[in-house]
Amino acid sequence: MPKDSIITLTDPRSPAAEAYRTLRTNLTLSGLEKPLTTLLVTSASADAPPQKSVVLANLAVTFAQGGRKTILVDCDLHRPAQHTLWDAPNERGLCDFVRQGGDPPLVHAGVDDLWLLPSGPLPPIPADLLGSRKMDAAIADLKTRADIVLFDAPPVISVTDAALLASKLDGVLLLLTVAQTRRDHAAQAKELLEKINVRIVGTVLINAPMDSSVKGY
Repeated sequence: MPKDSIITLTDPRSPAAEAYRTLRTNLTLSGLEKPLTTLLVTSASADAPPQKSVVLANLAVTFAQGGRKTILVDCDLHRPAQHTLWDAPNERGLCDFVRQGGDPPLVHAGVDDLWLLPSGPLPPIPADLLGSRKMDAAIADLKTRADIVLFDAPPVISVTDAALLASKLDGVLLLLTVAQTRRDHAAQAKELLEKINVRIVGTVLINAPMDSSVKGY
């Protein structure tokens, strides 16, 4: 069973769960002109883990609950967290799929229309695997199996992995944390992504205070 941090399952009527559904709606609307079938979620710097992984897990649930076949891929090959959040095995995963091909070792998440592809055993140099042509083939395969594929990536300015992966996908969602993410780090992450012509579909602000005017509805 998923841990308590996946609030879209543990408390689906909460304001936090509703915020994730609002995020899903906004992302869906952002893809009306240019379809959004692959999305990378990352943070500006290393001040957000494991929150980015929690945000993505909750977002994946909302897409699946909305009737879209969803695959959640753990591409943080430095600090993978999705298998822990979902209490899933991690003996095989993305790394095996990219190297060996065949069918991806997907794990059903216990939610209708939601599957997890954990990281699997970590490679010595993650950037080499994520930037390879075999990774391109893996992404193409996953797109045939789902309506949307969500990728959990390391922080943008910590390693090159996120930028390499983002260049292969339809868009990037950037996570910023209140009172933690430095303004210069946020600006640097945005600049790095824009240099490679990555489509930044939006940002998510984590740990923002609750708006009391809407809390009671």
